[in-house]
Amino acid sequence: MIGARMRFEKWQALGNDYLIFESGELPWALTGARIRRICDPHRGLGSDGILLLSPSEDPAYVAALRIFNPDGSEAELSGNGSRQAMIYLRRRGHVDRDEFAILTAAGPIGARITGVSSAAIAMGRAATHSKDFPSGAPDGRGQLDADGRSWSFQHVSIGNPQCAIACEELEALDLPHLGPGIEHHPLFPNRTNVSWYRELEPGVIRARIFERGVGETLSSGTGACGAAIAHHLAGGPREILVVLDGGELEVEIGDELAVTLAGWALAVCAGTLSEDLSKELDETQ
Repeated sequence: MIGARMRFEKWQALGNDYLIFESGELPWALTGARIRRICDPHRGLGSDGILLLSPSEDPAYVAALRIFNPDGSEAELSGNGSRQAMIYLRRRGHVDRDEFAILTAAGPIGARITGVSSAAIAMGRAATHSKDFPSGAPDGRGQLDADGRSWSFQHVSIGNPQCAIACEELEALDLPHLGPGIEHHPLFPNRTNVSWYRELEPGVIRARIFERGVGETLSSGTGACGAAIAHHLAGGPREILVVLDGGELEVEIGDELAVTLAGWALAVCAGTLSEDLSKELDETQ
């Protein structure tokens, strides 16, 4: 069973990289320990997480997608990861049309394939109040103390929790130092992703992202959405270009905070797990 049944592809979108596995290729469940081993940059394949695709029991959806962080935790949604998975499904012939939907832990999301390596994802409706910020006001605005200073933030739920912070001194921030204190802040019982952003010009913002369970990343699709929504709620337009360390994403905000995220994704490599690594994973619980 080793080798041929353990196929994977590695993809990246703006430097946000994931390993894509189809559930039928794996002889065991993806436990936290196995995920950490596979994603390890030195002892494993190295990635920002794993995308696990399974057949959907509902024929209305092409597949079911589960998203795992490299620390072994499961994410409800990833904008970059979902886009990679959807382009993968189209390229690999799992679907023969350019518009389709898949299921995630955050609910259904739709795709419109716009090119060989690009897609626009209907992310669903965002909300400013959720169980992930239970003490928050309906508008999602809040204040917290971290690292010796006070931060004003906008809570956004876009399948997963986002804490978006407008900050003029964006480039000077030490995100690896600042991020954990906000990610694990008591206000957020399920932890939170954090986006710091500032306006570059009308319709364009610059953002830096600290992802829950990952750390600082070159990009994050849901993080870009969180920053764009916060900017829009503060008076910005509905169509926003988000400039990240890894590139640019387009966010369109419709009525009732319906969000569409557009960008590219590319395959990096494909392969099978070695017999040595497969044996270790067989023995890992």
